[in-house]
Parts: sequence; structure tokens; C-alpha cells
Amino acid sequence: MLPRSAVTTCHVLVLVLCLSAAEDFDWTKNERGSFYYGTFPSGFSWGAGSSAYQTEGAWDKDGKGLSIWDVFTHKKGKIFLNDTGDSSCEGYFKFRDDVALMKELKLNHYRFSISWPRLIPTGIKSDHVNEKGIKYYENLIDTLLENQITPIVTLYHWDLPQVLQEKYGGWQNISMVNYFNDFANLCFERFGNRVKYWITFNNPWSVAVEGYETGEHAPGMKLRGTGAYRAAHHIIKAHAKVWHTYDSLWRSKQKGMVGISLAGDWGEPVDMTNQKDIEAAERYVQFYMGWFATPIFHGDYPQVMKDFVGRKSAQQGLGTSRLPTFSSQEKSYVKGTCDFLGVGHFTTRYITHKTYPAGRGSTFFTDRDVAELVDPRWPDPGSEWLYAVPWGFRRLLNFIKTQYGNPMIYITENGVSEKMQCTELCDNWRIQYMKDYTNEMLKAIKDGVDVKGYTAWSLLDKFEWDEGYSERFGLYYVDFKNKNKPRYPKASVQFYKNIINANGFPSQREVENWKRKSTDTCSSSNQLLAADPLTSHMEMVTEIVVPTVCTLCILLGAVFLMFLLRRRN
Repeated sequence: MLPRSAVTTCHVLVLVLCLSAAEDFDWTKNERGSFYYGTFPSGFSWGAGSSAYQTEGAWDKDGKGLSIWDVFTHKKGKIFLNDTGDSSCEGYFKFRDDVALMKELKLNHYRFSISWPRLIPTGIKSDHVNEKGIKYYENLIDTLLENQITPIVTLYHWDLPQVLQEKYGGWQNISMVNYFNDFANLCFERFGNRVKYWITFNNPWSVAVEGYETGEHAPGMKLRGTGAYRAAHHIIKAHAKVWHTYDSLWRSKQKGMVGISLAGDWGEPVDMTNQKDIEAAERYVQFYMGWFATPIFHGDYPQVMKDFVGRKSAQQGLGTSRLPTFSSQEKSYVKGTCDFLGVGHFTTRYITHKTYPAGRGSTFFTDRDVAELVDPRWPDPGSEWLYAVPWGFRRLLNFIKTQYGNPMIYITENGVSEKMQCTELCDNWRIQYMKDYTNEMLKAIKDGVDVKGYTAWSLLDKFEWDEGYSERFGLYYVDFKNKNKPRYPKASVQFYKNIINANGFPSQREVENWKRKSTDTCSSSNQLLAADPLTSHMEMVTEIVVPTVCTLCILLGAVFLMFLLRRRN
């Protein structure tokens, strides 16, 4: 038997070996250096994105079934100004025009989503497959490929078929796993010979929390403390099943890849010297991106989530944790189901520890024991949640590298909105945001992060969920008041085009020149847009005023004729 001192030494050595094997993220090291002039690796892919419900419109055309968003937006008071995505950008009818814009931008890829109820109206494949929906996406994919633009396809960008919500409770029900797998398999079968990049879910955090916890998003359920965890559990299982389906049935023939797109705001400790703040910041990130990434890369939920939700559940007097558990078989089934990781990132928060007492009112948000703060000096373009904090992007990417074994990354969403009613196309704040954020991404690549592509969010202004049309993320302005939904380039189009052409930032002089030229181009676009309301006004004159004038003329003519007849008599 070994003496106690030798056993202790062994334990210390084992601990040191374990810690060195898993590279740790250094929370205390935040390099906020100056702008880096340089270029991206050869073959880096530049793109822009959209989603079906936000841009397609045609909500009830050509055999499409109802989605939860169709139903949710038609309920008064759910969306700002009661807007809906019924027509939105009319992308269903104008996709060829939009591909022409992408070609002009010289995009390498376009990320879009397939509407599940457009292909399978009830969500259940055995009920009916809508061939008109299949044809639409075939035409879109073919048009992209004809223009040398790679399609990156999202299978689920929030528009669950309404029938599945009504019959089964949507993502609260385990049956969604098989229904979603049937839908994905149909997409692989019909489009997989042309599509090589598949994303199962876009930002499942929002689906779970805003759809089933707070009720801000469709289907509007407020199952506080349980709904988000249950929805997320089923989403993770559905993702894994689809990955395995592709892996076993399609990969050898189609040679594609399947990933997931996870959203992640960065959480920075308020006080770098305070261990509690560092732990709180890590908790914030783990309850956000780690919630989904850790099971997919490591087979189980982050330990900190299991600890905190489990403890709070026990304090509530519950027999089991509100966070569901994976069986050992499920852990091995879920682990490693990611060929690439999609990352959607927009902003950063400062984080400090805050204890929320457990009680009946425990929610996903109080489970974390954190408080979120913002620096009043951070630029705020108007959307209350979106502050420009470029260095947070590099921090997040390096965190992913250390936590998940440096996976292949595609940035699937990054951009900034404006909350303005005016029609200003000279979006200098977007140019600044894009310049700074893509530069931090370049620095992260220099740090060794394996980023393969960047997707500007978004190609067009579009329906912004509960904010309706009050927030605009587009590179192209869409005039939603005009029935033809014309598109106009903002200054950021020209700037982004220059980044793509140069594959980065060649020199300070060159980049400053881009900004000047971009502002020049938007001035002429502004004049075009300023003239457009006149066209709309002319349509109104034709449709309303002219018939009214004609009616008045007829009435006046009749009165005058009666007056003449009376005089004769």
C-alpha cells in the first residue's frame, strides 16, 4: 500500500494532466489591439443570409401549410404594429432578382432556410408532400449554382408546421424528433445532389427560450422554468438523429456536411480580478451557447447547468431537476454530431454574479444567477439589445476553440440593425460595425481559430419577428410600402463588396478609400429612393383619385343636364 503522501502526489499529478489535456480559456487575457490590416486565408467564403418566414411571403400560396409564425402573427398584439410576414419581401416570387443582387455583390455563398410547411403542409410526410414547394426550392438552388453561389441550407429557422403544434405541443413533444427527421430526409433526397452544406437548426436558444419560456415568439407558450429545457432537449435529439440519417444514408453518395447554427452573445466579467464575476461570465456563455454545443461536442449538458438547475430544483422541493437528463446511450449518440459549427453573433454583455433565491417563480433566467450590464459608451444603433462590441466576437471565437476542440466554424449570422422609420441609405454605422467585427474575426483566425466563412446578416431588410418591420438588418433596403417591394443598395453593399474583392483589409489607405466611395454611391441611391414615394403616390392617384374625379364629373354632368332641361320647360 502506498503511503498517504504518495497517494496525494498521484492525485495532484492526475489533476494537472487532466487540466493540461483540456485547454482552458484565459478569462483574464483580453487583447484589444488596434485594427489589423491583412487578408483572410485563400478560399475563405463570403456570403449573406435570410430565412423563409422572414423573406418569402406567399404565406398561403401554392399549397403551403400554416406555420406557427403564420398563426402567431395573425393574433393582435403579438407583433409590433401587428405586422405579419404574409408578403414580407415577396422573395418567393422575386428570388431571381435577389440572386442577381448576390451576383453583383460577388457572394461566394447564400444561406437560406427551407419552410417545412411549404414542403409538408401538415408537417407529417405520410400525409402529403407539396411538389410546388419542392419546385420552388429546386429553382432557387439551381439559380444560385448557375451563378456560382454555394447554397447553405437551414432546415429549421423557426417555422414549425402549425398542425404539429396543435396536435402534439410542438417541441415539448418527443415525437417531433421523428417528424423532423422525415422532413430532413426528404430534403436530402430531393436537394442533396446539389446542396453540400446543411444546418439542422438556427439558434435553438431562441426557439426554446422565446418560444416556450417567455412566449415572446411563436408558438407563444409561457412554460417558465421547464418549457425551454424540454424544447431544447428534443431539439438536440432531433439534430443528432438528422446527422446520423445523413451519415448513414447520404454522406457517401452526396459528400456533404451537416452542422448546427448556435447563437452566442459574449459575456465578459465586470471585474477580471473577481473570481465570482469570472464564474458568472462563464455561466452566462454556458447557459447560452454551451447548452447546445456541449452535448453535441462532449455528450452532455455543461456541468454548471446541471449543478445550478439541479440545486434550484431541489430547493423548490422537486424530486428531479427541471433540466432533463441524457441516458448513457443518448450521450454517445449525440456526441460528435457536428461536421461544422455555425455561429451567429451580434453583441456582448458585461456579467456579474447575482443570487436569485429559488422559489416557485424560478425561470431559465433566474437559474443562472447572473446580472447583465452594458457600457454606456458602447455604440447603440437603435435596437435596444444590440450594442457594437467588436472585441467580444474574437473572445467568443477563442472560447469555442478551447472548449470544443477547435471545430470548423462558419459565421452564419453577424450584422447590425437600425431602428429608424426614415429611408436613409448611407448606413455608416453598419459599415463601421462590419469593418470592426470582420477584423476581429480575422484576428481570431490569426489566433488559430478555424473560421472558414462569414455570412452577413442579412441580404435584405425583412420581417424581424416580434419587432415586425421596425428593425432593418439588410444590406439592401426594401420599400415595404410599395407593392412591388423594390430593393435599394445601402452604402454597406459597396463596402462589403470591397472586402470580398480584397479578401480582407489590404491597407489603411485602401479601406478609408472604400468608406468614401461607399458614401458617394449611397447618395445617388438615396435620390432614387426619394423619387419612389412619388411613384407610389401616382399609383394611389390612379387607383383612388381618378375614379373619384370621374364619378364627380358624371354627377356634375347629370346635375347640369337636369338644370338645362328645367330651363327649357
